[in-house]
Amino acid sequence: MTLEAESVGSQSEADSSVVAAIDEIDGRSHLVIADITRDGVWLSMPEGDAVSLETWR
Repeated sequence: MTLEAESVGSQSEADSSVVAAIDEIDGRSHLVIADITRDGVWLSMPEGDAVSLETWR
């Protein structure tokens, strides 16, 4: 995974599909968020570091 940020350019929100899932990475549960319409557009964090929806509200 690279830590570079890039602009989405002229891509509209209607052209993207963002999903989230809990997945195991290196033996630990991680929250993974990805735009499944673009290669390499995703991020992950240890599940314990992710804020729950209730806490976020």
